Amino acid sequence: MTYRNGAFVVDTRGGRIAQVIDSVGGRVRVRTPGGGAEWEVPFSVLRLATRAERDEVGLWPAGSWSRMECPECPVLEQAWREAAAGGDRLKEATALVTLRRHGRVVHMLPGGRA
Repeated sequence: MTYRNGAFVVDTRGGRIAQVIDSVGGRVRVRTPGGGAEWEVPFSVLRLATRAERDEVGLWPAGSWSRMECPECPVLEQAWREAAAGGDRLKEATALVTLRRHGRVVHMLPGGRA
């Protein structure tokens, strides 16, 4: 099994939720949602995070930012789509984190700060 960049997974060794940023061979590089610590894990210890687990840590379903009327949202979403189309997995994951962070901070989506 493989996980796409940006997917939220659970490292079952410690129950930590993480976001996929790259995969090579039988290992996956993940990081704390929203950026932060990175680590590598074998595919065999990962599973997809459930909606309840994503909600618990303040994440939201993909695409929720696109319905907002904000001049920055379409620019950030386009940057993410271009990075994905370009095939650079690290740029794609970084653009996705930037887009979601914008949603949390500017639009106070789940996980945002007051």
